[in-house]
Amino acid sequence: MQSFPHGVTLAISPLPDQGENITMLHDRKTALLSRRELLCTSALSVASAGVARASGAPPESGKAHYPNAQLSLAAYSRRQDLAAGKMDLFQFIDWCAELDLSGAELTSYYFEKDFDKQYLRQLRRRAFSKGVTVSGTAIRNNFCLPPGPQKDKEVAQVKQWIDQAAELFAPHIRIFGGDLPRGTDKSAGIQWVADGIKAVLPAAAERGIILGLENHGGITARVADLLAICEKVGSDPWFGINLDTGNFQTNAYEELAAAAPRAVNVQIKVEIVGEGGRKEAVDLQKIRALLEKAGYKGWIALEYEGETNAVGAIPMWIRKMKETFGVC
Repeated sequence: MQSFPHGVTLAISPLPDQGENITMLHDRKTALLSRRELLCTSALSVASAGVARASGAPPESGKAHYPNAQLSLAAYSRRQDLAAGKMDLFQFIDWCAELDLSGAELTSYYFEKDFDKQYLRQLRRRAFSKGVTVSGTAIRNNFCLPPGPQKDKEVAQVKQWIDQAAELFAPHIRIFGGDLPRGTDKSAGIQWVADGIKAVLPAAAERGIILGLENHGGITARVADLLAICEKVGSDPWFGINLDTGNFQTNAYEELAAAAPRAVNVQIKVEIVGEGGRKEAVDLQKIRALLEKAGYKGWIALEYEGETNAVGAIPMWIRKMKETFGVC
């Protein structure tokens, strides 16, 4: 107790020692666990317990969160509505927000014709206002060409999209290798694609955009050829593989596992080619396991290719992905 003039007294409690301070701060931090985290944990626990009861297995406490995994949706998933003008990319971003997704992949095919920088900034602003990140974009290109005017045109197109992605704040661009011309030796095609990629990498580095070469048939249909292109490009922080789970046509899980260490973006299809070359529903747990083994961190986008009922099927698959990867 300390006395002051005019009869004022002040009671001062003794300060806790340093150890007590640390304990108090730790307890407070623990108590401030966000409502979202609590709801997420509860939801995953309930979902896992429900699955366990149905299968007769003992209930789990919930799927472990996949560290630094973020879920996105490729605009290609709504291609019918986007191509028909029933939806635009602004509305697609809104829908991603309604699905409670962290990201939206804005496929280049559905941008307005002859768009300008202001259009890109408006898309960027819409995404920001909805709490959605533009996880990347995806373009058509063909690098499987010999040196010449057509190859130069393809290189210029990719460079232009690098600038546009930077304006959009999209960190990643999905690119293609292209188709091997008839009668061309495969080794020549592999070199052509690698040369095309190396021609645009300085621009990608300057603008801070990562290029992901997709296993999209053609020269990249087989994992051995995809990796051969990567080896010729060399180790570059602005280049890697856009890993599409639905495109390998032999034993996809084995090929995906071989390519996963170089992945910079992942697109999940709902069907996959399993053993014996048969199409089957994708096993999301297998995808998670091979990505974890490869140490992948980053965006995982659903690219739904079903021809009907996209509006009904996509939310169901997003829920499955959230449960599998432990993401709310």
